[in-house]
Amino acid sequence: MGDLFQETVLISIFAATIRIATPLIFAALGELITEKAGILNLGVEGTMLMAAFAGFAGAFVTGNTLAGLGLAMAAGGLMAFLMVFMAATLKVEQVVTGLALNMLAAGMSLYIFKVYFETLSLPTAEVMPYMPIPFLADIPWLGPIFFQQKVLTYMAFLMVPAVWFFLYRTKWGLEIRALGENPKVIDTKGMSVSLRQYGAVILGGLLIGAGGAFVTIGSVVRFVPDITAGRGWLALVIVIAGNWRPSGILLAALVFAFLDALQLQIQGVGVDLPYQIFLALPYVLAIVLMVLKSRRGRSEEPARLGIPYFRGER
Repeated sequence: MGDLFQETVLISIFAATIRIATPLIFAALGELITEKAGILNLGVEGTMLMAAFAGFAGAFVTGNTLAGLGLAMAAGGLMAFLMVFMAATLKVEQVVTGLALNMLAAGMSLYIFKVYFETLSLPTAEVMPYMPIPFLADIPWLGPIFFQQKVLTYMAFLMVPAVWFFLYRTKWGLEIRALGENPKVIDTKGMSVSLRQYGAVILGGLLIGAGGAFVTIGSVVRFVPDITAGRGWLALVIVIAGNWRPSGILLAALVFAFLDALQLQIQGVGVDLPYQIFLALPYVLAIVLMVLKSRRGRSEEPARLGIPYFRGER
């Protein structure tokens, strides 16, 4: 256990925390924008999975990770479009729709992978390289942890203040928040509720797609079924644990990522405990946070979250 407190090991744990948090931040911020518009998208896991596959396929075919990222975000936007079409246009139950999208993504990604890649021997795709920031990367401790990461990681952390500014300092952000609190305000001003929900949910889907891309072309060279491994569900918990605020989401994502990085390092140094205990830590924490959240006082949860809007309702 003492090996965990060596300088190189601690730096490795914290650097891994930043890296592991990347897809969680993207997905949680995307879901935040979606939920602020009053749409509950439980299909985050499926959206990330389809984006992860699309990113892998795009990078495999083109040999370019940027093309893979673009295709992954497009897949995220398409999944989000299906969600908002069912929720805002057809007024289908949002919980059922999200779960159905998860099953669709699991089946479709596996089917397409088998059809196009089964004949190949362990197909691999390009992976994004690390992009150390000059000068900053040489700072002791801080450099290896924060400034020797991949470009998507930098983008994820920059998106936290960007999403905050968008939601709380722009006209579009105000309209999105109004959708989640009282969409009738938007309707009575002659503005389209559905159109704004489409925009918000698809924007959220693009961010979720970026998170899915990091799971494959940002981390590993191969795609395997269910490679997202529950990250989409964790993103949903992170939104709640972060009290529907970007800063809270960042903190919650880092906590989950730290536990994940810690369990990986503990397994590496050979601590004599069942590794399943450490694998379960992030999910145990998720349950604890959900219980604590139910007892918390003031919440930023949108009042109309998951409730479809019908014109003329009171």
